[in-house]
Amino acid sequence: MIDTHCHIDDPIYAADLDSFLKSQHEGGVEAILVPGVTVESCETVLNVCRRYCDYLFPALGLHPEEVRADYKNQLAQIKSVVNQVGSTLLVAIGEVGLDYHFSTEYKAEQQEAFREQLRWAMEYNLPVMVHSRDATEDSLQIIKNAYKQCLTDYGRPLLGVMHCFSGSRETALEYVRLGWKLGIGGVLTFKNSRLGEQLCPPDGKEGVPLSALVLETDAPYLAPVPHRGQTNESRYMIYVAERLANLYGVSAETVISTTSMTARNLFKI
Repeated sequence: MIDTHCHIDDPIYAADLDSFLKSQHEGGVEAILVPGVTVESCETVLNVCRRYCDYLFPALGLHPEEVRADYKNQLAQIKSVVNQVGSTLLVAIGEVGLDYHFSTEYKAEQQEAFREQLRWAMEYNLPVMVHSRDATEDSLQIIKNAYKQCLTDYGRPLLGVMHCFSGSRETALEYVRLGWKLGIGGVLTFKNSRLGEQLCPPDGKEGVPLSALVLETDAPYLAPVPHRGQTNESRYMIYVAERLANLYGVSAETVISTTSMTARNLFKI
């Protein structure tokens, strides 16, 4: 299994990281991708990924909830680090996107920060880890525009993952048609989640191909059932894989091999 989104630089894991990562590996986790969310996390993400360079792989970005009036200064600082390490170390730009859930005070700033970081991804030929909450239409339109710009300016598509996807079948298929992937994590296992029926509609409508999915945790958050409410771990993705196996009518091994291949191809790890 490959965890395509895990905040392993969170202090909650710091006490005995060696032992923790060993337990993840023993639990079937081949690799973990670690996104940045702030200026400060550039250092924590890169430090932990350099320490475990054959197992942890970094991305850098400014999370939409961190966008404030001074976002241009924050972006400049993160871009400086991106310029230093470039695509020789980074596997993606992220975690970036839009989040209108708690406030729309900085809605315009979020959108411009998102567009700017998509331009970084184009420049460095890196995929994007996108966070979108209560902002479906704006996220999709901005990504479509950036996708077209990348084709025009660079002769290649802009690719990425919709992190923690929980949207509709129609939205999912819009991203799939662009060649984008959907990050599936613990939410799939929640009792009241309708994500499964969006991925695999029971009425025979077109669903999302398994090859368009990648596994993720968003750890330390969103632990799947039966660990819901606990600190999440990458090895808990097995419960997500088993749920997907049930939905798609394949083995858990097939889910793991398919999603791992998709992640390796997208992030070039």
